[in-house]
Amino acid sequence: MDSFELQKLAERTRSMREAGIAIILASGLLALLLFIPSEKRDQNVNLNFGDQITSVSISPDAFAKVHIVADAAIVYDLATEETLYEKNSEAQLPLASLTKLITVYAALTELSPNTPIDIPEEATRLDGSHIFSAGQTFALDDLARLTLTASLNDGAAAIASATANRKNIPQSNIMAAAAAALNLTQTYAVNGSGLDVTKSVSGGYGSARDLAILAGALITLAPAIADATTHDSARAVSTSGKHFSVINTDPLVNTIPRLLLSKTGYTDLAGGNLALVFDAGIGHPIAVVILGSSQNARFTDSTALVYATLAHYAGVASL
Repeated sequence: MDSFELQKLAERTRSMREAGIAIILASGLLALLLFIPSEKRDQNVNLNFGDQITSVSISPDAFAKVHIVADAAIVYDLATEETLYEKNSEAQLPLASLTKLITVYAALTELSPNTPIDIPEEATRLDGSHIFSAGQTFALDDLARLTLTASLNDGAAAIASATANRKNIPQSNIMAAAAAALNLTQTYAVNGSGLDVTKSVSGGYGSARDLAILAGALITLAPAIADATTHDSARAVSTSGKHFSVINTDPLVNTIPRLLLSKTGYTDLAGGNLALVFDAGIGHPIAVVILGSSQNARFTDSTALVYATLAHYAGVASL
């Protein structure tokens, strides 16, 4: 990565630092869950049905006071397939770089993780985040880790192109087949990167619900690639031995407890998007997806929903 790209990523991280301070402090409140008395978690309400009085326990609504900027969002329990919170979760909206999730998932369903992927010349001419040179080659899993962590457009374009060429099928068809296999009814991709095609046409579309399911599926299919997106940076080596290191586009990955996956997205058309999965307990993955927020509010939106989810399972109104 050249100094200009490093500078851009560093500035992006610094711009989120103020939002991150409050969130980092909030993470300390998680320890209090173990000390919340059970009698404060639920309220007993007596219901009178004629001559019979029945006492039922009603948990407070942890999401009642959550207000987000995003046009659409979902908190989806991947273990039970239950929707804990939703706002326009079925709306089909521009995905921006969340499109890269379907690109990588589609490639991994068609190719082995060690498949060599060449960087084509046209991929190096794309706008936005890119670090590769034409002719460089990576194993698919290495390129996927770098691409998702740093939201690299050249990496995503290379993965989409290689998958389509090896199967002799158009890129859009490859990704459509992957979406259909997961029953993602609102999702389709025009290109592998998610870059806007025009001022009115996005590189990919989908719903918050679809992206929650997709994120969970990618963790199941490729847990090591998903895990790479939960760290500050990712590293890989090309087949020729050149080392690459990239910075995560989500500067708040260290503030979400037990994070399993994180993927950012932003274009002028899509606004600020974010998909993440965290473990609310042992083997209890929860997906949180934000679509159509602002560049900064996507992080505060998602974190508010994460902590509301933890409060929900603790049986309290808020942490």
